[in-house]
Amino acid sequence: MIRNRFAAIAATTAAAALLLTACNAADDAASAAREGAGSALQSLNFGSGTAKQNNAAPGTGDWATRPGKPASKPAAKKWVQLSASSAGDLDPVVVNGAGFTLYRFDKDTAHPSRSNCSGECATTWPPVLVAPGGKIFVDGVARSDVGVVKRDDGNLQVTIGGWPVYRFSKDLKPGDTNGQGVGGTWFGVTPDGRKAGAAEEPEQGGGGTAAPASSVTLSDETDFGDPSEGLAGSGCQNVGRDDSASSLQASGALKIWSEKDCKGESKVVQGNIADLNSIGFDDRISSVFLG
Repeated sequence: MIRNRFAAIAATTAAAALLLTACNAADDAASAAREGAGSALQSLNFGSGTAKQNNAAPGTGDWATRPGKPASKPAAKKWVQLSASSAGDLDPVVVNGAGFTLYRFDKDTAHPSRSNCSGECATTWPPVLVAPGGKIFVDGVARSDVGVVKRDDGNLQVTIGGWPVYRFSKDLKPGDTNGQGVGGTWFGVTPDGRKAGAAEEPEQGGGGTAAPASSVTLSDETDFGDPSEGLAGSGCQNVGRDDSASSLQASGALKIWSEKDCKGESKVVQGNIADLNSIGFDDRISSVFLG
């Protein structure tokens, strides 16, 4: 009887050790992915204005990709232009340097950035790619909202507001918006990463519906590390430690503000966000609106 009990304890301990090892490996992989994307972003060059204004070479970047086709040639990955514009009924929406509408996919994730469109999906929806050391021209899109994510094939895909962005193979001329609403999951992307033509939606940290949050925990460290403080109730709440939060946990949607009394710059967020720097709000939260 005692021998069996010790055997059960040993088996449980071994299982726990294996689970901890798996969790640590997953955390290490996620951390490596974030570091890889960060290093890739640092290797890129940014320019204000359009490619034409910056004297980009003819036949390169967005100008080198045929309508409906992916950016497969190296010359096509030298630069990407992100311009706040209008197309069809979408205003605002982001277009590239050739005037083609850019889209986001609801089955992707923004925090962390990850593309779930590959294979045939990526043929229909060519990802917007840029080479390491390439250039991104921002024209009406905030530099802080632009990033890159490494795809499974090793290519770097441009992100806006954390969302990987794509073109649509059936958009054959500038201004086409044939991808809008396809499958109920594809939408033009706004300059801050939201769905073009849709009501304001939360930046999602963990998925789910946008039910209002009645409480939030703000942590001074990324990945919800201590010290932290909790806020609860409804309406505008000023934080106790101004401009110190690097991550947050919430069970629903709330609005975060860069100044006290719910003033200044704001974002609607939902769920847990492990790194507020990913949405440009690290050490910037001064107040929140709950309920």
